[in-house]
Amino acid sequence: MNFILSKQMNWKKSLLTILAVLLTCTTGINAQDDDCTGINGSVDDGECLNAIFTAIPFLRINPEGRTGALGDAGIAISPDASAIYHNLSKIAFAEEKLGLSLTFTPWLRALIDDMYIGYVNGYYRLDDRQGLGFSLRYFDMGSIQFTNSGGLEIGESNPNEFALDFGYARKLSEKFSLGLTLKYVYSNLARGQVIEQTQINAAHAAAADISMFYNTDIDVSGFDSKLAIGAAITNIGNKVAYQDDDTRDFLPINLGIGAAYTLNFDDYNKLTITTDINKLLVPTPDGEFEGGDPLIADYREKSLLSGMFGSFGDAPGGFTEEMKEFMLSTGIEYWYDDLFAVRAGYFNEAASKGNRKFLTLGLGVRYNVFGFDFSYLVPTQGVQNNPLQNTLRFTFRFNLAEEN
Repeated sequence: MNFILSKQMNWKKSLLTILAVLLTCTTGINAQDDDCTGINGSVDDGECLNAIFTAIPFLRINPEGRTGALGDAGIAISPDASAIYHNLSKIAFAEEKLGLSLTFTPWLRALIDDMYIGYVNGYYRLDDRQGLGFSLRYFDMGSIQFTNSGGLEIGESNPNEFALDFGYARKLSEKFSLGLTLKYVYSNLARGQVIEQTQINAAHAAAADISMFYNTDIDVSGFDSKLAIGAAITNIGNKVAYQDDDTRDFLPINLGIGAAYTLNFDDYNKLTITTDINKLLVPTPDGEFEGGDPLIADYREKSLLSGMFGSFGDAPGGFTEEMKEFMLSTGIEYWYDDLFAVRAGYFNEAASKGNRKFLTLGLGVRYNVFGFDFSYLVPTQGVQNNPLQNTLRFTFRFNLAEEN
């Protein structure tokens, strides 16, 4: 099953096909039809592909420069203005009173030259125990020319999506905090178009994130160090539809667990090693599709709660396939005098679940109240013309320390 994203699309199929296109380009799948009857296809090593489809997949695109250089790991690293994406609860331990950041990410530029993600976020500490966070993510998919089944142009549009987040974090002890984020999500992929005599609408969702963070100082061989552990369930929200029918799809609800260890060698040098494990809490396609179409399946009919809790045991391949649904992110960050940082990381996803495998590199600079983070992504799964190649993220920061 080859999905191709281009500047000219045939809108004969359901709008969910377009969602699959975007998700596939995001995950870098290279699939071909073979004997994997009833599921999505096969990957190059012959393993059957059974990727998990969701609506509004941009909610799981990491838009931030610092964590983008750490293999997308960020659940347990030190808090900053971008914490709301991975783990809002961390801001209760932020050192500065106020943090703001702005990120710009050209997206899938190997395929489309005008697609990008813009991200504005920040936090404000109310006191030494609690704080507020916010973010606005905007995904512009560029200008797309619509055509009918005969190839005739029927109009041009600019598909876009955005998410607006507000959250509250509070310390419950000197080492532990909780966070709650509420968000509104809007997705306009083909609003106003008519597909098979059906009007296409924009999708709307209300969702929430629940997060926790624990950190403690430890002494290792005379060096001051810190261990942090975090967890978050994100994008818990209503199922959405783009057409006026009963067919609705899950948001990319995700469970993430992370740990970070920071070693302070002296007053000038410190090193952080971090790892995140993520899993979508969304039903896995079971191989039984209506009319042979993998986008119209029984798993889409599950309720929100049954889909979330059932996602730990619904893979048709049993325990082996369930374990392949866990994604691994790991990274390392070195700071000199809290002024200059060097970062590297790796992200791994099973070939049968999306096949995203990439190295990340990046730099960070802090001067006075200003900062800048940069990351660069290098795909490693060996696919030619990988849509993720040369992905760049640029983040500008502003931090205001509390007055003495």
